[in-house]
Amino acid sequence: MASKFRIFTKRFFIFTNIAVVFFLLLSCLAPYLNPQKWWLITFLGLGFPFLLIITIFYLFGWLILLKPKLALISGIALLLSFKSISVFFAFHKPAGFAMERTPGTLRVVSWNVARFIELKENNNKGSGIRKKMLAQLKEQNADVLCLQEFHTATGRNYYNNIKTIENELGYPYHYFVYDQDGDSLYYSSIIFSRFPIVDTGMIRYPRPTLPDVLIHADIKMGKDTIRVYTTHLQSVQLGVTDYKKIDEIKGGKDSLVANSKNILSKIKRGFSYRSIQADIIAEVMGDSPHPVIFCADLNDVPNSYAYFTVRGKMQDTFLKKGFGIGRTFSSLSPTLRIDYIFADKHFKINQFRRLVRKLSDHYMIAADVELRK
Repeated sequence: MASKFRIFTKRFFIFTNIAVVFFLLLSCLAPYLNPQKWWLITFLGLGFPFLLIITIFYLFGWLILLKPKLALISGIALLLSFKSISVFFAFHKPAGFAMERTPGTLRVVSWNVARFIELKENNNKGSGIRKKMLAQLKEQNADVLCLQEFHTATGRNYYNNIKTIENELGYPYHYFVYDQDGDSLYYSSIIFSRFPIVDTGMIRYPRPTLPDVLIHADIKMGKDTIRVYTTHLQSVQLGVTDYKKIDEIKGGKDSLVANSKNILSKIKRGFSYRSIQADIIAEVMGDSPHPVIFCADLNDVPNSYAYFTVRGKMQDTFLKKGFGIGRTFSSLSPTLRIDYIFADKHFKINQFRRLVRKLSDHYMIAADVELRK
């Protein structure tokens, strides 16, 4: 009887190991398949980190049990998953971030500021968070700020965040698209610079995607000109009710089937819209006459069509100088790195930092880059 149980157990773990490996390899296809047609594979791409962990668990489990042949099931799968692993995890030794820079270095900050938490001037708790966010931006002493979900206003009793950043943080140049959002309220992405901006441009994404845009600013640095892009791609647009349902699923208070239909529909729609936006970005950036830096909240993980399409052959500053997973979104899952600073081959990446402070629902990222001679 004991022998039959051991055989059953062994076969069970072999079968489940093969199943996990199969889905892991399928998830690795997500970057190469357009979500509009292959949305199910795209969903698997979100699960890549968890499938990876289980695969590694099986690998070491078989090795501990002295079953090297069975360990090959996971080992070969991990080798085939190398490309996805290489964008998911940064393997550099953890290092500090030097606030003082060497001559010729350009410091770039990218941050989804979530409208600085509030729009209207007052003295409540939200105002305190806004002040801390502005102080954090000032602390970086960056040359270029790329801010997503930025909000400003010209009406009375509302925060004019452009004026504040210009005057109090010392950024005399900026580019912002004034799409009205209410009564003299404006919402979009913005680029601030301490160097002169000599040209700008804007591309609108096709509806029905979010009313955000892809903008660029050509920045003059001495004799050189660089092009900085920033944007915010389609979010999943989960509401309070959706987050409540997710908590209920996590806590086992309600069924996955009953609560997930609307959430999965929103995720699927987000994948589809982002694929359209990513294709536009890749085409536009390919025509740049200047060295390119790209900062964005892509609302997608590295193992995704949007990431691979937008990044192309550019350098991911986190992968070049960071360590670990590099989570940038503070909710839902610790695997969500969805904010990026990319730089093309004309730049050398000197250092990178991620500030894990719960102010916005995103963490600020910063990188020091340098034009190659």
